[in-house]
Amino acid sequence: MKTSSSFCLPLALAVTLASAGGRLRAENTPAAAAPVQSNFVMPATSKDGRDPFYPESTRMIAVPAATAHTVEISTLKVRGIFGSAGHQLAILNNHTFSAGEEGDVISASSRVHVRCVEIHDRYVVVEINGQLHKINLEEQ
Repeated sequence: MKTSSSFCLPLALAVTLASAGGRLRAENTPAAAAPVQSNFVMPATSKDGRDPFYPESTRMIAVPAATAHTVEISTLKVRGIFGSAGHQLAILNNHTFSAGEEGDVISASSRVHVRCVEIHDRYVVVEINGQLHKINLEEQ
């Protein structure tokens, strides 16, 4: 009988602690935490912040949007118009265009993106920055 009582006492104590521990864990569990939201702000100047891995870099600084520069139309010249009636070609500042074709033309001040809209016998209609321009054939 001595063996059975020495065995029952630790067993009863273990069952009591296990049931109390289960209640303690259920009562002490934290509520579901709200997710953390990170907010990042791009610096406007180098004084507002810098890249910690590349401190000399300026790529993080917000750059203002590029504005469309005005093009001096007088610098664009139609050097020649040739071809058959169905397929005419025009030379604009040493760059050859057909109707509907677009490309970059080097002018006196900068490089200009031009789209050739129409080619006529004495003039060419081009689109530059969304605006249509009529350029007459240069007389020699």
